[in-house]
Amino acid sequence: MTKIADLRSQTPDQLADELLKLKKEQFNLRFQAATGQMEKTHRVSEVRKDIARISTLLRANRAAG
Repeated sequence: MTKIADLRSQTPDQLADELLKLKKEQFNLRFQAATGQMEKTHRVSEVRKDIARISTLLRANRAAG
């Protein structure tokens, strides 16, 4: 789980890279769930919440700047 304070200190480019990485991880987790190979089921909700945090920060940065 990523802390919001850590995310606020990053640049928009770093946030976009992190968002891309998390979306890839989310895809892989969905694939693992579909094939029955998932071990860390809690990771799905953590990744989803991290994606939401980053998306919110990026939207706020665009609105402010």
